[in-house]
Amino acid sequence: AESIKDGWLYTGDIGKLDEDGYLYIVDRKKDLILVNGMNLYPREVEEILYAHPAVEDVSVVGKKDEIQGEAPVGVIKLKEGAAVSESDLKKFCRQHLANFKVPHKFEFWDELPRTGTGKVLKREIKRMINEK
Repeated sequence: AESIKDGWLYTGDIGKLDEDGYLYIVDRKKDLILVNGMNLYPREVEEILYAHPAVEDVSVVGKKDEIQGEAPVGVIKLKEGAAVSESDLKKFCRQHLANFKVPHKFEFWDELPRTGTGKVLKREIKRMINEK
């Protein structure tokens, strides 16, 4: 009953329509970080970070924060032989994103945990970030 309302199937996906009427699925509704009451969809930040030449893999998750509710954290796997600082990544993000969407912190990992089908295990990353 919650999935079908007024003849529409609610999948939990977030989409956008372009000027030609094409629908693009861009994220999941449940994959949301609340920063000071504002919605941050991690996929938007991840797309920007994937555009950085040093980044091979990325996941953005929310870390519990007493003041903001959650603070975005970027978990980065660098391309082999690449180097970039946390401050450089923040500057790169600020060129393309609103300030509240820029990750407050970046962590550099050798690998991001994945399922057997290759999908990033965001829940696991979020759990690990919040246990620190």
